[in-house]
Amino acid sequence: MTRPRIGFLGVGWIGRHRMQAMLETGLVEAAAIADPSPEMIAEAMKLAPRAHVVDGLASMLATGVDGVVIATPSALHAEQSVAALQAGAAVFCQKPLGRDAAEAARVVDAARTADRLLSVDFSYRFTAGMQAIRELVANGALGHVQAIDLVFHNAYGPDKPWFYDRAQSGGGCVMDLGVHLVDLALWALGFPEGDPEVTAQLFANGRLLAPGAEAVEDFATASIVLPMGTVVRLTCSWRLHAGRDAEIAAAFYGTGGGAALRNVDGSFYDFVAERYHGTQRETLAMPPEEWGGRAGADWARRLAAGERFDPAAAQLVTVSQVLDRIYGR
Repeated sequence: MTRPRIGFLGVGWIGRHRMQAMLETGLVEAAAIADPSPEMIAEAMKLAPRAHVVDGLASMLATGVDGVVIATPSALHAEQSVAALQAGAAVFCQKPLGRDAAEAARVVDAARTADRLLSVDFSYRFTAGMQAIRELVANGALGHVQAIDLVFHNAYGPDKPWFYDRAQSGGGCVMDLGVHLVDLALWALGFPEGDPEVTAQLFANGRLLAPGAEAVEDFATASIVLPMGTVVRLTCSWRLHAGRDAEIAAAFYGTGGGAALRNVDGSFYDFVAERYHGTQRETLAMPPEEWGGRAGADWARRLAAGERFDPAAAQLVTVSQVLDRIYGR
């Protein structure tokens, strides 16, 4: 069987980690690599010594790759994804797919028209804990989920200037961190239909931002009331003084029980998941667990199996629409 040939556009730490996970499936091969940094190229070539080094997306597509993995700055995601899809390549893109819902919709439309597989690296879906929690929600074990608490704080702001330019990033900590948790909540609930009611407050350097402000937020809180009556409460920030590297949690509270995924001792990678019965709790999943590359590996397996456009890609637009409402767009 001929393995799909993949181009890797952007091979910084995230791009290389996803490359490694995909190559370890044995189902795809790295055909081309592009990155402005010679150092990053050199590191990527250690993983794929036979890959061709190219100068950008156009040259990559000219090699006839079957898929493109995009790990570039956010402002480029939609444009590069559309170009790859229109050239007949499947796409696996880092989040966010677009800086707003309109950009995300353009990408999904391009995937639908080209009939090509499209996925976004919503990696937290693939933790064992969230898989277990989603199953509990789906089979009604928690009853009606009436509240979801989402938290993602880190002690470090991004180190690249483009994160702080709204035109390039699309937003601050909500776009960078909160997007993962909004996706988790909607995904666990099966992406309920209807428009949510959203109220939000965004802050930069301790000051409340006015709607349409140019500054990006470093702290945000939002209330998302879904048509089914579930209240989702989101709080996220960069550079929180929490005495640890990160606070990450997605807690689901229903009429018949609760369940939560929480990071352990400030880790970005170690998570425990628990189910709650009144004052009792039981463990659903424990670290250690290598989950970070599973979304990429899943895309690689699906591509190798010949999968084309998946209508579930429309959910990517739904997530972006909620973020648009948080930003007042």
